[in-house]
Amino acid sequence: MTIHVKNNIHWVGQRDWEVQDFHGTEYKMTKGTSYNSYLIREEKTVLIDTVDHRFSQQFIQNLEMEIDLQEIDYIVINHAEEDHSGALSALMARIPNTPIYCTENAVDSIVGHHHHPEWNFQVVRTGDTLDIGNGKQLIFVEAPMLHWPDSMMTYLTGDAVLFSNDAFGQHYCDERLFNDEVDQSELMEQCLRYYSNILTPFSSLVTAKIHEVLSFNVPVDMIATSHGIVWRDNPTQIIHQYLEWANDYQEDRITIFYDTMSNNTRMMADAIAQGIHDVDPGVAVKVFNVSRQDKNEILANVFRSKGVLVGSSTMNNVMMPKVAGMLEEITGLRFKHKKAGAFGSYGWNGGAVDRIHSRLTDAGFDTTVGLKAKWKPDGKAMRECREHGRMIARKWALTPVPSAKPLSAEPQGVAASQKMLCTVCNWVYDPALGEANQGIEVGTCWSDVPESFLCPECGLGKDVFEPVKGA
Repeated sequence: MTIHVKNNIHWVGQRDWEVQDFHGTEYKMTKGTSYNSYLIREEKTVLIDTVDHRFSQQFIQNLEMEIDLQEIDYIVINHAEEDHSGALSALMARIPNTPIYCTENAVDSIVGHHHHPEWNFQVVRTGDTLDIGNGKQLIFVEAPMLHWPDSMMTYLTGDAVLFSNDAFGQHYCDERLFNDEVDQSELMEQCLRYYSNILTPFSSLVTAKIHEVLSFNVPVDMIATSHGIVWRDNPTQIIHQYLEWANDYQEDRITIFYDTMSNNTRMMADAIAQGIHDVDPGVAVKVFNVSRQDKNEILANVFRSKGVLVGSSTMNNVMMPKVAGMLEEITGLRFKHKKAGAFGSYGWNGGAVDRIHSRLTDAGFDTTVGLKAKWKPDGKAMRECREHGRMIARKWALTPVPSAKPLSAEPQGVAASQKMLCTVCNWVYDPALGEANQGIEVGTCWSDVPESFLCPECGLGKDVFEPVKGA
């Protein structure tokens, strides 16, 4: 199947609705992906990229339905990774002498993947051109480390189409090809997910390469990516978005992620998040358990955040393995100008918090004092966690926030009929019901509930309760 892109350009790629993993299992694809290959038919016929190796035979079959393979004059490989050049062996078996235009680094990568050093490689550098007839040329632009050393982009004059390789793409599969045809929120979510998880370490290179391309003063009417949609409606919007993301991007957002053995560190995370909200209701606070939630979604949120709080129970005097793995990924992504802090519960020692703090500091974060709670946090410890969150909110505020009074152990002025909410587990004490299991009779107001009372759900004391608003 082919899709008309523009004039004599057709999409001859492959949609992959089922794929879930990229780079081993390091990147989870939630919307599938596409492997975008393009056929240009001017006086010369050019194929730009192929598809993933798993679709080699299907790719050849579909291509043969569109064109006699012997009519292909040139092959351009913008990137040698398997999801771009995977079908090259099957194709070259049919047209073995066809010139392959690529960077010098790509020769090494392609030979390393396919083991055919005898192929007819034509090495290109930035500014080199290839005349394809009808007054049109291909202009090659090297883009090393975006995101491999062999990467390049290809620009088609006349049609003003930039074949951008991985830049400006996304792992996103849809039956429609163009950006103006798909759900815009979903599209930008996948663009940010892709950038934050894959291209963030190369942000300075992204900025430099964009400015280099813009300096050529050529029109860009369409951006044809290697994955996902083709940008035809206001294509420069994604260029401007990349420039914003590459410039130490952050929103008024705090991400909290943790792992826990006995739910104690989760309780701390909840209380810290509540404390942040107490002081600065405008900040977005996102809380994740790294053992249960999508790692790449967490990393995308860290990318968006002004600060991150990392929590772990202490196990064998070190942090939980999944937290350690996340910190390794975060170190590799090289986030800039973000704040961070550590927290966690412990039994015999609190080594996890110290190690997290050290890792965050080494990764370039502006770190704040860590927070530890021994065993299961009691009411006093929960108030300390909440106060810690309040301190974080004030310290990390992008604009000054009003000072807040310290938390009191007992709500003042509580009416006899007032319902009380456990701020940890959201269980509600209702005077009209009492709490028979603890001998508290129906009609007992909160002030008369004994200090020995424990929340039936989470086991914490009265000091974590607050009046239910509007009740």
